[in-house]
Amino acid sequence: MSTLDLKTARTVIAAARTHGRSAELKPLTVVVLDAGGHVVAAEREDGASIKRFEIAVGKAHGALALGMGSRAIMARAEQQAFFVAAVTAAVGGSLIPVPGGVLVRDGAGTLLGAVGVTGDTSDHDEAAAVAGIEAAGLTAQVD
Repeated sequence: MSTLDLKTARTVIAAARTHGRSAELKPLTVVVLDAGGHVVAAEREDGASIKRFEIAVGKAHGALALGMGSRAIMARAEQQAFFVAAVTAAVGGSLIPVPGGVLVRDGAGTLLGAVGVTGDTSDHDEAAAVAGIEAAGLTAQVD
């Protein structure tokens, strides 16, 4: 697979939401971006608070912008706060440096895109993203 198509994105979203329901997470918003940062698919569960779409996009977009999962971006922000603030400004604010933004790779290691999840704690958001990616037979990169 060299692109992240709509069918695969829908599989990722469905599995991430299923994980969220089975783990009794708060309502989630899940966004799947292709490698160019374009939205392939997104869903906001009933009861999710406002602006969750933008937060999920920011997690996924930030991962793509820096080539690392948003957990790794958070660690970098703790060490280089000015750098991450500058990057956030450079990308128009679309970078959320907390877990929940996960890069998506195929079996050959090719970058296909990223998934952003928000709605519960950042660790739980990341777990839902990973579950969705793996359910689609792809590889999740959180670091």
